[in-house]
Amino acid sequence: MSATTREKDRYRPRPTVMDALRSPKLLTKEVLAGVVVGLALIPEAIAFALAAGVPAEVGLFSSIVMAISIAFLGGRPAMITAATAAIALVIRPVADQYGLDYLIATVILGGVIQVVLGLLGVGKLMRFIPRSVMVGFVNALAILIAVAQLEHFEGASWMIYPIVAVGLLILWLFPKLTKAVPAPLVVVIVATVAVWAFGLDVKSVGDLGTLPGGPPLPYFPDVPLTFETLQIIAPYALGMAAVGLMESLMTAKLVDDITDTHSNKTRESIGQGGANILSGFFGGMGGCAMIGQTMINVRASGARTRVSTFTAGVFLLILVWFLGPIMSLIPIGALVAVMFMVAILTFDWHSIRPATLKRMPKSETIVMLVTVIPVLITHNLSIGVVIGVFVAAILFVRRVAHFTTVTRSVSPDESTAHYAVDGELFFASSNDLTTQFEYAEDPQRVVIDMSRSHVWDASTVAALDGIEQKYRDHGTEVEIIGLNTASGDFHGRLTGNLP
Repeated sequence: MSATTREKDRYRPRPTVMDALRSPKLLTKEVLAGVVVGLALIPEAIAFALAAGVPAEVGLFSSIVMAISIAFLGGRPAMITAATAAIALVIRPVADQYGLDYLIATVILGGVIQVVLGLLGVGKLMRFIPRSVMVGFVNALAILIAVAQLEHFEGASWMIYPIVAVGLLILWLFPKLTKAVPAPLVVVIVATVAVWAFGLDVKSVGDLGTLPGGPPLPYFPDVPLTFETLQIIAPYALGMAAVGLMESLMTAKLVDDITDTHSNKTRESIGQGGANILSGFFGGMGGCAMIGQTMINVRASGARTRVSTFTAGVFLLILVWFLGPIMSLIPIGALVAVMFMVAILTFDWHSIRPATLKRMPKSETIVMLVTVIPVLITHNLSIGVVIGVFVAAILFVRRVAHFTTVTRSVSPDESTAHYAVDGELFFASSNDLTTQFEYAEDPQRVVIDMSRSHVWDASTVAALDGIEQKYRDHGTEVEIIGLNTASGDFHGRLTGNLP
């Protein structure tokens, strides 16, 4: 089997869309999961549009276009992409200062940048995200999902509390009876029927904003195609591209872990960019992977294919186009209950158990905390991930730097000093290397054995050059032996040529 074939097989989704189309049971599960997500997208899309300072329909159009297009363009099956809070916060200043057309132009440029970054292979950098950062990311996400629901209680009648409580009870008990119908869908239907039948005065989806009366239509932003326009939108487009990719790729990695499958991060990066471009050209505000809705789709509803993602976008289109008055009746309390359950299922409870914390290295716990805390302060998952990776890298370098040892021995006739260097040599460990030799006390010949070490960077070559120079200053002959092939080639190419 060729490498190309193995690579394609590695990223082949299981089950596939064709598997779903051939199996009525699997297809039903995927479609129902998409219906649940479509319902859950409505309040989120409206809220994020308001957060971005644009009309509600802009958020809904963005979610519709992105959910449908990513089903064909994306690399992570069952992941939901739509309008998000992170993107809304990044591009809000453009809407405030320059208006909707400039915001949409920013979204289109951000999508182009994401496509370019995807082609450059930025998605492969996800392999450098440590597990402790992933755990912190997941826990911070769960907390943010739960906290975001609290605003729905402000100004609401007391009836929201029993609706949420009953909803959580259904979400807990219903899957024990059957998983043929997603529990979140049952909660939405039961709560909506109860509110309508008893005439309860509760906050509903219709209170968040007016639903559009038609589908998204092609839209070209009315902005001058000049360098000045590019100067205005480019910084925000770059920020949007970076934040969107980071959240999407982190979500894809999380779904990989949950489903025990692999996804093509390069294709996902390019797909996210393409979906954002299409979103802009249909009057949308752009977006990225929606972690909460993805967890509803994958964990709460058990979806595994692109059918659920496509269904979510199509069903959302049907809802806002034809069933707007009915959808306006859905009580917010039902959706709050669903999101609370998502937060509970998302949080890694094992990570905070006393037994786990006792066994876990302190550095791992520190990295998890420094990932969570900035997110809770800024409500920006990307900031937490960047800080977490940075701290993890520092702690790793600090730990590895102490693994290098230098052992000295002298020949019986005291004519030769032998040094054995053991460990990985790079900028952190090689900085102290020059201090571990007895330049003045050593005999006229010194042998440095590097057979149990590896030279990784120019700092190490510079350190070895420094050691040789110090011995020459003392009139001592020094010989470096045992370099492996890679280290020998690297050392030979740089030695004597560094400033």
